[in-house]
Amino acid sequence: MEYRYKPEGVCSREMIFEIENGVIKSLNIVGGCDGNIKGIAKLVEGMKIEDVIEKLKGIKCGYKGTSCPDQLSIALEKYIKEN
Repeated sequence: MEYRYKPEGVCSREMIFEIENGVIKSLNIVGGCDGNIKGIAKLVEGMKIEDVIEKLKGIKCGYKGTSCPDQLSIALEKYIKEN
């Protein structure tokens, strides 16, 4: 199932991921720091949603109160609540 999320307070503009049986099959982040975004996407592919949330929740980017990894954890929590 494809899911789309509009992050807030970060450089990235959209997160598009596919989930199958509670596992992230693919992640595409539009915008943001290119190398970091590609790295995050590769690292979380094949991981359980709950494990990704646990590892990424609360990470901050500089002076911001959030980050792209933190926004991904928020997106995944929202996905869990909606599904």
